[in-house]
Amino acid sequence: MSRSTFAGLGVSDAVAGALGQRGIQHPFPVQELVIPVALTGRDVLVSSPTGSGKTLAFGLPLIERLDAGATRPAALVLAPTRELASQIDLELRPLAAARGLSVAVAYGGVGFEQQARKAANAHILVATPGRLLDLARQRRVSLKGITALVLDEADRMLDMGFLPQVKAIVRQLPGQRHTMFFSATLDGAVGTIAEEFTNDADRLRMRESASDTGETLSERLDHGFVACAAGDRNERLVEMIGDEDDLVLVFCRTRRGAGKLAERLDRLGVPAEAMHGDLTQSAREKALRRFAKGTTRVLVATDVAARGIDLDDIGLVVNYDPPDDADGYTHRVGRTARAGRTGRAITLVSPDQADAMARLAVTLGLTDEGTEAGCALAAPRQVYGSRRGGASAFPPAPRPASVRTAPESEAPKRNRVKRGSRIPIG
Repeated sequence: MSRSTFAGLGVSDAVAGALGQRGIQHPFPVQELVIPVALTGRDVLVSSPTGSGKTLAFGLPLIERLDAGATRPAALVLAPTRELASQIDLELRPLAAARGLSVAVAYGGVGFEQQARKAANAHILVATPGRLLDLARQRRVSLKGITALVLDEADRMLDMGFLPQVKAIVRQLPGQRHTMFFSATLDGAVGTIAEEFTNDADRLRMRESASDTGETLSERLDHGFVACAAGDRNERLVEMIGDEDDLVLVFCRTRRGAGKLAERLDRLGVPAEAMHGDLTQSAREKALRRFAKGTTRVLVATDVAARGIDLDDIGLVVNYDPPDDADGYTHRVGRTARAGRTGRAITLVSPDQADAMARLAVTLGLTDEGTEAGCALAAPRQVYGSRRGGASAFPPAPRPASVRTAPESEAPKRNRVKRGSRIPIG
């Protein structure tokens, strides 16, 4: 069966050629779904998970519909984080250049003046809400010429408390505009806001299938829980990194924890970068660039700092510190198995975390996987007794004798699961 092409979706030869130069020949399902509709100028509400290729789904219609002689800026892309805004900018810049268009990015934490000059003269402006409001209030950027608006990861913007800023921005835009609204979900408050910001929009929902092989996203992602004592986590983590050929993203709960873990991995002979809120923006961008290029294969990050990481080559996500809830888990593991590729997600669980992880596993539909690692829900009395010092239902894993030199038959086994564990990836 022949595969679709970007030209077949209505993308110009110039832009299709620019895609080809980057090795992008065929569209992903979300791009096939959105591009033909968006090229007509109709508003769209798109429910699509991270890692599905949505940047090109909205970026290509923007580029194709803009005129190089239009008032600048003519198109606005709002993103919740600096990292996501930066990646959108980098992805769209060479494609826009194929049609004589320019792209600029604006976010906090870096020099205001230089961003202001570039933002005022770009055809497409990618920005975070806070910095854009600063630019608009100081009259460094005019939003009166905006003919197209994209809200990317709108659900995350609401979660992060950006709704007042987003509404203030939208009020400054022309009423007659083309709006594309992308979110992992269109339910609840997100759906209400989506309807408010759009006009007679087409609702486009990505099914979970997303690969050329017909595998669903959950079928391409292995979930595992690994039981280990607190003192064994670093050794087990080094073992997992050694078993992975692709990039590895490790999550810690705190900024201090992320920094210290990266330092420990370095001392253990595993070069790693840290990315967290205590670092300057330039340091965070440098760490992300080195990670994206594979110069450093391991990135240790906090949840906030990792929002917006959109790389196809992450093969393993490790929850060094378990997530707080199911939403946190799905957003974390959604950083792997992207763009049709396979991936693994492993959560390290110490004995005192077993009960909380058992409840999380039940919520996620991963009860069997959790039970394999000892994360089985105990009866109420047993849970109470354990907290008062009773016997734990979660025996610690034996400490591996050697991480690097143990024969394969003696190496500690990873708690892995079979492909096909169903979980919605956000």
